[in-house]
Amino acid sequence: MDNPALTISDADKRLTLIALLIVFLLAALDMTILSTAMPRIVAELDGLELYAWVSTSYMLASTVLVPIYGKLGDLYGRKRILVIGITIFLLGSVLCGISGEFGTLPLLGDGMQQLIIFRAVKGIGGAALFTSAIGIIADLYPPMQRARFMGLFGAIFGLASIIGPALGGFLTDFATVNWFGLEIAGWRWVFYVNIPLGLVSLFMIIRKTPPLNTGTGGKIDYLGAALLLVAFVPFLLALTWGGNQYAWTSVPLLSMFMASLVALGLFILVESRVDDPVMPLNLFRNRVFVITNLSSFVVNMAFLGVVMFMPLFMQVAMGVSATNSGFTMFPLMTGMMVGSLLSGRMVSRNGHYKPWMVGGTAMLIVGVWLLTQVGPDTSMVDLSWRMVIVGLGLGPSQSLVNLVVQAAFPMSQIGVATSSTQFFRQIGNTVGVAVFGTLLTLNLTAELPEQVPMLAQAQTSGQALDLSQAQSSAMNPEALRAGVEAAQAQSPELAAMDTDVLVSRVQQGLKVAFANAITGMFSASLWIIILGLLVTLFIPVIPLRDHSHTGKAEEQEGGE
Repeated sequence: MDNPALTISDADKRLTLIALLIVFLLAALDMTILSTAMPRIVAELDGLELYAWVSTSYMLASTVLVPIYGKLGDLYGRKRILVIGITIFLLGSVLCGISGEFGTLPLLGDGMQQLIIFRAVKGIGGAALFTSAIGIIADLYPPMQRARFMGLFGAIFGLASIIGPALGGFLTDFATVNWFGLEIAGWRWVFYVNIPLGLVSLFMIIRKTPPLNTGTGGKIDYLGAALLLVAFVPFLLALTWGGNQYAWTSVPLLSMFMASLVALGLFILVESRVDDPVMPLNLFRNRVFVITNLSSFVVNMAFLGVVMFMPLFMQVAMGVSATNSGFTMFPLMTGMMVGSLLSGRMVSRNGHYKPWMVGGTAMLIVGVWLLTQVGPDTSMVDLSWRMVIVGLGLGPSQSLVNLVVQAAFPMSQIGVATSSTQFFRQIGNTVGVAVFGTLLTLNLTAELPEQVPMLAQAQTSGQALDLSQAQSSAMNPEALRAGVEAAQAQSPELAAMDTDVLVSRVQQGLKVAFANAITGMFSASLWIIILGLLVTLFIPVIPLRDHSHTGKAEEQEGGE
C-alpha cells in the first residue's frame, strides 16, 4: 500500500503541523492557565468545598476517554475525530465562561456546580486533542523526521507551563470589561481565550489537513468502552479522595477499588473476545509498548511529585509570593524545553533514542537529589540551577515515548497505541498526585509538632492538628500573629514570652517543617525515579524506519 503522505505538498504539511501545534498549545494551556484564576472563581461562585472538583471533573473525562478516542481515530479517521474533539472543547470553554451568569439552573445547580459539569464537557473534547494531534503527525512523517517534531511538541508543553499561570493571573486581575451593561469578569476570559486559538486551528485542519487515514472501518466496542469507564472512573476518584475526603481504609474507597477491579476483569474478558476492541490486548504482547509505557508511568508519577509541590515549597518555606512562584518555575520548564528539543533533534539524525531516554532519566535522578538538599535558606539562584537540571532530565522522556511506541506498530494501530500511551501517562500523573499528597500530609503531621512546640502542646491537649491553618499561618504574618496571641491568652508560659520573638520562632519553625516535609517527599520520588531508570534500561532498541504501511508490527515485536 502506498504511503498517502507522499502525495501531500510540503506547504500543506507545514500548515497542518502549525495547526497541530496550536491544538497542542490549546490543550496544554488549559492544564496550566486555570491555577492562578481559581481563588477568584471560588470567591465569586461561592464554592470552596468544591474547589478540587473543577480539576477532577476535567481529569476524569479527559483521561478515561483517551483510549476510546484513539480507537475511534483508527476506525473513522483521525482528522474527523480531532475536528469533533476541538468542537466539543470549544463548546465546553464557552459553557465554562458563562457558568453562574444566569443564576441557579434546573439540573445544573448553582454557578460552581455548573462550572464542574461544563469542565467535564470540556474534558470530553480535550481527550481527543493530544492523542489525535500526535497520531496525525505519525500519519504525516516517518519516525526519523517525526522525532524532531515530537521534541517540538514537548517544548510547547513546557512553554504552556510557563505562560499559562502568568496569563491566567493577568486575565483574572486586569481583563474585566463591561459590554452593553453586562460586566464580564476577568476570570471568564481564562476560558474564552481558548476560542480564537481553537477556531484558527479548526479552520486550518478542516481546510488544509488531508484525510491521511480514512479509517479501517469496523464496529464500535460499546461494551468495552463502558467497562473501561467503570473500571477507571471509580479508581481515579478513589485516588483523588484518598486521605482527603475519606481514609484509605474507609468503606467507600475500598468499595470503589473493588468495583474498579471487577470492571477491569470484565473489560479484559470482553476485549479478548470482540473483533474491534477499544484497547486491543495484543498491545500488551509487544515488549516495546509494555516496557516503554511502564517507564513513562513511573517517571510521570514522580514528575508530578516535583512539579505540583515545588510552588508550595517556594511559597511556604522560602516566602515567595504566589505570582512569583509561577514565574520561578521558568528554569524547570526551560530545561524541559531544551531537553525535549535537543533529544528530538538528535534522534531525528541517527535514530538512537535509548541513550537519550536513559541519560535523561539519570539526569532527572541527579536533579531531584539536588532538590532534596534545599531548605528555607536556599537562595532563588541556588534553587533555579537545580530545577534546570530536573527539566533537562524530564525533556527526553516527555518527547520520545510516543515516538518509540508508534514505531513499534503498523499504521492501523497508531491511534490506539498512541492513545493508550497517553492514557497510562495520565494515570501515572493521577497516582503521583495522590501518593505524594498523602506522603506530604504524613510528613507534615510528624514535622510540625517537632518544629513548632505550640502545635505539640495542642495535640497533647486533644486538639486536632490543622495543616491548612499551619500553611495559612506560614504564608500570612497577620494570621500567624493572631494565632500566637490566641495561644498566649490560653497559656501562662507562652504569655510570659515576648510576642514578636515568639512569632519569629513559630514562623521559622513552620518554614523548616514545610521544607523538611517537602524535601522528604522529594526523597521518596527519587527512589521512584531510580525504579524508572531500571525499567528504562530494558526498553528494546528498534529501528525507527517507516514500517507503518507494511502492516507488519510483528517484525518489531519484542525489539528484535
